[in-house]
Amino acid sequence: MTDTKKIRVRYAPSPTGYIHIGNLRTALYNYLFARHNGGEFILRIEDTDRTRYIEGAVENLIKTLEWTGLDYDEGPFKGGNYGPYFQSERLKIYKEHSDILLKKKKAYHCFCTPERLKALREEQQKQKLNQTKYDKHCLNLSDDEINEKISQGIPYVIRLNVNPEEKIKFNDYIRGEVEFSGELIDDQILVKSDGYPTYHLANVIDDYLMKVSHVIRGEEWLPSTPKHILLYEAFGWGTPVFAHLPLLLNPDRSKLSKRQGDVAVEDYRNKGYLKEALINFIALLGWSAGDDKEFYNFDELISAFSLDRVHKTGAIFDLEKLNWLNAEHLRKKSNNELIEMLRVGLKESKYSGLEFSDEYLRTVISAMRERVSFIKEFYEKGFYFFEEPDTYEDPGVRKGWKPHTPDILKKFAEKISAFENPTKEEFEIALLETATEMNIGKGNIVHPLRLAVSGVSGGPGIFDILSIIGKEKTINRINRIIEKLK
Repeated sequence: MTDTKKIRVRYAPSPTGYIHIGNLRTALYNYLFARHNGGEFILRIEDTDRTRYIEGAVENLIKTLEWTGLDYDEGPFKGGNYGPYFQSERLKIYKEHSDILLKKKKAYHCFCTPERLKALREEQQKQKLNQTKYDKHCLNLSDDEINEKISQGIPYVIRLNVNPEEKIKFNDYIRGEVEFSGELIDDQILVKSDGYPTYHLANVIDDYLMKVSHVIRGEEWLPSTPKHILLYEAFGWGTPVFAHLPLLLNPDRSKLSKRQGDVAVEDYRNKGYLKEALINFIALLGWSAGDDKEFYNFDELISAFSLDRVHKTGAIFDLEKLNWLNAEHLRKKSNNELIEMLRVGLKESKYSGLEFSDEYLRTVISAMRERVSFIKEFYEKGFYFFEEPDTYEDPGVRKGWKPHTPDILKKFAEKISAFENPTKEEFEIALLETATEMNIGKGNIVHPLRLAVSGVSGGPGIFDILSIIGKEKTINRINRIIEKLK
């Protein structure tokens, strides 16, 4: 079903804020489709709605794409053969093409006031019509009437002249054959009263002039497709291949929205999610390779991706799955990668003023690797590797602290003092000797010792912790807890 001509796809966001997870999926599927097929991925900024424009949004958008690894071939600040890539810089092009539609009688001037349009809409609602639409009131104005109104400075828009008796059919790559009745399509506005084109006109003109072969976008744009097809036909152009992606849903099957949680890519980046995990997760929101494989790196996604495997039904946004993928991708990182990432995290934490050697961080990573899902958890869950505990977990205190516990810990401290720089094995020998001499089980030492050195009752093996923090800190922490729990 793939067109034989050069594959060119585009991601065309509006600079109205942060990138929504759903928008990133659209960009990702376009990117993967282009890369898999040796095509080109274009970034175009649809900024003609100046009322919604947010300063800095374009820069943030590009920064986010760079972070995720979606490198575009043509677009802002890169150029290409089909620019400009900001719609606000293409107004002359839109004017020329809207004039063509007016000459061909495929579009017409409309001078109706907001008051008339409101009254028309209210009347149609009273009649309980299926939908409200423009009544073609200005369709048959003569050229003289039009010129007179324009010369008087009367505001106007340009509308598409839709034939209500026409049936619009097209074959969607994902959904198969789709049909709309012309009766359901309004004489949409193509050019607003401020002279700026609407999304529909600019979108079609740009896609055609930029030689876009496949329009891959969210399901919410499906009702706009017949309007776009009518525009292609009005210009006498062939249409691209349309592919509409399934909706993203919350676990309760409502549409994914800000009201039910984070939806901006930046939210997840700021929370410490790895870009590899986020891309892997988003790729699976509506697509699978047809097997049970869920863990993918970027190259594997490019190799496996196909529009033929995109689902029609909505995709559930499962945060638990994202967390699992983040942990899996984190564990695949080399020690050197994790050290570098951990240093960045520490620099942004309360430990920013402290110095830790690569070797020390490597031992912490080795102890915690299987216990964390995020970089920050190395120093949040394993805080005792970076500071002395100041408080002690209540269940831990109740479980392991008895009247004779201080004597046991003091004996253990004496044993390890005999070693110059005890290894993991020597810490274990000291504990066994303490248990033997005091005629107690190992558990009577392990639990209070863990509490002393970490402040909590869970975590890596006790001998891993002791060998990492070393003899001096172990003895200091034993003395500290004995003093605090007198």
